[in-house]
Amino acid sequence: MIKKKIEAYIDAHRQEMLDDICTLCRINSEKMTYKEGKPFGEGPFLALTKALAMAEGYGFSVTNYDNFVGTADLNDGERTLDILAHLDVVPAGEGWTVTEPFEPVEKDGKLYGRGTADDKGPAVAALYAMRAVKELGLPVTKNCRLIFGTDEECGSSDIAHYYDVEPEAPMTFSPDGAFPVVNVEKGRLEAHFTKNFAPCAALPRLVSLDAGIKANVVPGKAKALVEGLEKDAIRASADQIEKETGVAFEVAAEAGKIRITAVGKGAHASTPEEGVNALTGLLSLLVKMPFAPCGQIQALTDLLELIPHGDTCGEKLGIKMADEISGPLTLAFSLLKVDSESVDGTFDSRCPICSNEENTLAVVKKNMEAKGFTLLTESMTPPHHVDGGSAFVKTLLEAYEHYTGRKGECQSMGGGTYVHSLKNGVAFGAAMPETDNKMHGADEFAVIDELLVSAKIFALAIVELCS
Repeated sequence: MIKKKIEAYIDAHRQEMLDDICTLCRINSEKMTYKEGKPFGEGPFLALTKALAMAEGYGFSVTNYDNFVGTADLNDGERTLDILAHLDVVPAGEGWTVTEPFEPVEKDGKLYGRGTADDKGPAVAALYAMRAVKELGLPVTKNCRLIFGTDEECGSSDIAHYYDVEPEAPMTFSPDGAFPVVNVEKGRLEAHFTKNFAPCAALPRLVSLDAGIKANVVPGKAKALVEGLEKDAIRASADQIEKETGVAFEVAAEAGKIRITAVGKGAHASTPEEGVNALTGLLSLLVKMPFAPCGQIQALTDLLELIPHGDTCGEKLGIKMADEISGPLTLAFSLLKVDSESVDGTFDSRCPICSNEENTLAVVKKNMEAKGFTLLTESMTPPHHVDGGSAFVKTLLEAYEHYTGRKGECQSMGGGTYVHSLKNGVAFGAAMPETDNKMHGADEFAVIDELLVSAKIFALAIVELCS
């Protein structure tokens, strides 16, 4: 009876839930410049304010933790379950075709827009799960708290601020991954490196290179400015490299120089094999061009040897590895700036349980230093693992099985969520395992039926865990 009531309630509130998601997704909540009282800038502040107003309007007790984090409590009982979601988003990026990033639209059963999948859509689904439990008067005696964060994409300093004053709940899930349950999150090595060299004005030359928007995003575009080469010759080389890499190139004259724009396909850094890296594609082109010999071009050649186009497992860096529980190590070359005197870059590696600083960080440092690069990163984030046989995880899997008819099993992921450092935290939803919602890429979307079933699953889990 309870399960059918939940299902009917969520179905009846479909449009209202989508409207609330769209309200939040119209706010550009990328991390912005600090303002007094707005630790992550205007956008995240506005998104948090709006989300708390929504929750309060639906009858929940809300608390604002210095505009870092906001919470909504189901009741005043013993706090047993936390649902940890976030309202900040990665930069909009380029390449959107269905709609503009912050103009959400419904099309073909999907809701498009930045944040629809990561993580505003799932956050609102969790809010509606709590509404269902509250408004249906379902039998719960313990408290479920929905936590709205605002800095998940840029280091989670918001949630660190929250846990400085609040204890962890006995159980926590974050609707910021995929179903069924992600109980293993890989470790992470965000490797920042540099190299300096003597400037050289000899022609032909590379004037500058700029690629990437964030460390955890496979770059879909990369740009270089070159001088002293003919446009037609560059075009011929670009056509050949496009065949080899799958990266397209735009070549245009610009104030006596030539601008080369590499166009690939963006992806989340935890799944670099799903993208086409414009940065490594551009390097593949540049090292083939007849530039005057110099330290800069040698640095790019060495860099491409360490991280060649298509190597998403760290093989050439000497860190390829895998284990049965968490799968293989992955690597995404995500950021690079080059000028006449220096290289400054970052790659993002998601590391399995068998990885550690000795067999990963130390190896990267050694192999990069052998080619003259300085690795500035001194530590790694360790992996996270929660027992898949616990009563908590089993309850989540049972809720998933009831509303989907699918078998619930634990999974590993390369992406890190808010629960990575929590003792008993897992990622739970809000996308089905087979759905590629273009998270962190252009045309991000959430499947509407998946958001609805997520709300139902969350509501049933709340009842089972908080009764």
